[in-house]
Amino acid sequence: MMRHSLIELDAVIAIMRKGSFRAAAIDLGVSTTALSNAIGKLERQLGIRLFNRTTRSVSLTEAGRHFVGKVGPALQDIHEAMDAARSQQETPSGTLRINAFATAAREILSPLLLQFLRRYPQVHIDLVTEGRLVDIVADGFDVGIRTADLVPSDMIAVPLGLYRRYAVVASPSYFTTHGTPLVPPDLQAHACLRVRLPNAALFRWQFEKEGQAIQVDVDGPMTLDEASLARMAVLNDVGIGFLMESDVREDIMAGRLVRVLEDWTPPLAPLCLYYPNRRNPSAAFAAFIDLARNFAAATTAKQRIGCHRQ
Repeated sequence: MMRHSLIELDAVIAIMRKGSFRAAAIDLGVSTTALSNAIGKLERQLGIRLFNRTTRSVSLTEAGRHFVGKVGPALQDIHEAMDAARSQQETPSGTLRINAFATAAREILSPLLLQFLRRYPQVHIDLVTEGRLVDIVADGFDVGIRTADLVPSDMIAVPLGLYRRYAVVASPSYFTTHGTPLVPPDLQAHACLRVRLPNAALFRWQFEKEGQAIQVDVDGPMTLDEASLARMAVLNDVGIGFLMESDVREDIMAGRLVRVLEDWTPPLAPLCLYYPNRRNPSAAFAAFIDLARNFAAATTAKQRIGCHRQ
C-alpha cells in the first residue's frame, strides 16, 4: 500500500498556487531540486502526470486538477486538525507570516512587531512587504496589514489607530537655493522625487484643503520605487519628496528636513490589521492579535488625550 507524506501533498498545492516550482520551493523552504524530486516520486507512485511543464510555465494536467480537487479539501482538514492540536500549547511558538506594504511595516515594526518578539521569543515573524494586494489566505499568510479601505469585506479587521499623513519635505539648503512652494501647483517649477507604483504607473502627488482636492504630476531628476531611497535623495539636496510623515518625522524635528504645504496634507485612511476567521487559532496567533488590539486601544487613547489638550 502506497503512503504519501504531507510534504508531497503540500508541494502539489504550493506549485498550483504559486504557478512555478521555484516560487513554491521558496514558499515551502526547500530547494527547487528537492521539490521537483518529491513531485516526480509522487507522479511515479500515482502513475499519472500532475503538471504540464514548459520553460515558461507550470499548469495542472486534467488528472492533476482531479487529484487536487479530491486531495485539497482533505489536506486542509488535516492541517486544521494539526493547528487545533498546536493551539493547546501554553507558550506561543512557531512562525507568524505577515503581509504588509512597506510604509505600513515601518510604522508598526518597533511599537508592535518588535514588542511582540521581546514578549514571545519563541515565535518567529516572517514579514513580507509588497505594494500589490494579495489574498492572504491563498498565499499562506496569517495576517495582512493595509489601509482600512483596502481590507476585504470577509476579513476580521483591527484598526490600529495610527495617525497617518503625507509630508512634503526638502533639505533647508534646497529651499534656500530654490525657494519655497506655497501651493501645490508651485511644485511643477521644482525638482521633485518621482515614485513608481507596483503597477509601473507614476504616483501623482495628492493634496486636499477645505474640500478642494488637487493632484500634481511632478517632475524631477529621479524616479524611485522605494520611500527609503527617496528620503536619502531628499536629505542629499536632490529635490522635494512626498513621503509618509512617520518616515521623516525625526528628520523634521532634527532640522535635517523642512516641511512645506502641511495644510494641504490631511489625515489618511488608518491602518488595519486583518485576518480570516479561525476556529482553532494557534497560541502565537492569538497572542499577536491580543497585543495588536491592546496597541490599537492605547494608540487611540493617546490621540484622544492629545486632541483634548489642543
